[in-house]
Amino acid sequence: MASYVLAKSAFALVVILGAATCSFLLVHAIPGDPADALAGPQATQEDVRHLRASLGLDRPLLVQYGFYMRNLVRGDLGHSYRTNRSVREEIASRWPATFSLSLASLLVAMVVGVPLGVAAAVRRRSWLDTGSMVGSLVGVSMPSFWLALLLIILFSVKLKALPFVGRDSLANYVLPSLTLGLGVAANIARLTRASMLDVLGQDYIRTSRAKGLSRLRVVYVHALRNASIPIVTIVGLQWGILLSGQVVTETVFAWPGVGRLIVDALLTRDLLLVQGGVLVMALTFAVMNLLTDLAYGVLDPRIRF
Repeated sequence: MASYVLAKSAFALVVILGAATCSFLLVHAIPGDPADALAGPQATQEDVRHLRASLGLDRPLLVQYGFYMRNLVRGDLGHSYRTNRSVREEIASRWPATFSLSLASLLVAMVVGVPLGVAAAVRRRSWLDTGSMVGSLVGVSMPSFWLALLLIILFSVKLKALPFVGRDSLANYVLPSLTLGLGVAANIARLTRASMLDVLGQDYIRTSRAKGLSRLRVVYVHALRNASIPIVTIVGLQWGILLSGQVVTETVFAWPGVGRLIVDALLTRDLLLVQGGVLVMALTFAVMNLLTDLAYGVLDPRIRF
């Protein structure tokens, strides 16, 4: 077990370092000069040159990368060019909004996806099975920004029932969590159905039915538990994606999370803030992947790490 955790942690470290390197190179490949954006239209060339030197942007790219990685090993993500606050402080101030939205979205996904997948498997080849799988296909294929705009038009513009901007109350969570959760629910429903169909054909399920156990007990206690490992896998990975990939949804709903922070940083060429945000996303996904792997042994003691 210990060696398994160490191996997974080492792999996660490689992923994080790779993400840090890729984000550094991609951010510096974006056209434009951050010093120009920060100095403003009234600044002279001399002002821009002094600002570029003070930010270290006049050094060779390899030297900048060396300084960035050295500071990263020390836990220093640098300071925002725009606000002069620590990147860690900027991300920490936005993290609760991203975490709460991802949790609400995952709850929507599980409440919709798991029962729908179970029902489709139990009533295989019925209208419920066909309808749920068609709906899942639509949900997987639907772009999140398009669904977000549809929900805004329906519930905010037409019905005037729900707000779509900010994070002032629980009502603000409804539309963004539906936007993110319904797409994830489609994936969960499809995988739950496939996993349940495989389990429902096993001998021990037939034995349980022959013993006279109730339908609900057979389906939800015996079958669903043994079909849960693929479901836990996709739930864990999707939560990692929700925690690290809400950029579009947070921008559409003006949600004050890490995704919108990265978009704002890109628009203002705040390089260190963009790199810090991408790094936090990679770290979040790696941690969620590790926790998902460790959950296998809890669900099925037969698994040996």
